[in-house]
Formats: sequence, C-alpha cells, structure tokens
Amino acid sequence: MTLSRESIEAAIKAKIVEIAAQTGDDASELEPDEIIPATGLIDSTGLLDLLAWYEKTYEISLAQDELTIDNLGSLTRMAEFLLRRKGLL
Repeated sequence: MTLSRESIEAAIKAKIVEIAAQTGDDASELEPDEIIPATGLIDSTGLLDLLAWYEKTYEISLAQDELTIDNLGSLTRMAEFLLRRKGLL
C-alpha cells in the first residue's frame, strides 16, 4: 500500500462516497479541505464507520484525544495525521 497524501485522500474519499451512498447522498464532489461533519454527507453512524475503517485499513488505533477536527476533520487532515502517525511527515 502506497502511503502518499494523494492516495490516502483518494481512499478516504472513496469510503465517504460509499457511506454517503447508503443514505442516498452523493459525496463525489467532496473537496479535500471540506470539514466532513459539516457537509452533512454522512451522519454520526457514518462517521463511526469511517473511523473504524480508517483504523483497520491503516493499522492504527485512535486515542480519544486524537478524535478532533484538527486531526480528522477533512480528507487532507486525515491524510496528514496518518502520515505523521506513521512517521512519514
């Protein structure tokens, strides 16, 4: 698995599109810097699904104090957080 900002953002966006589609929403136009919860594209259950997928896919465990908008609020922030956690940024 290639861990570049672009590949991480693309994978996260694909997952968000998948989750949003389950409730009839189209997240295909989601921009990298948009705050995901503020878009209304996925609900709280969808956010939990996204975070569980993120942890499993990238083999990290999120601590309660890491669950912030600054770390995980957008595609870009999620990618940068992961790269920092993996020591690649």
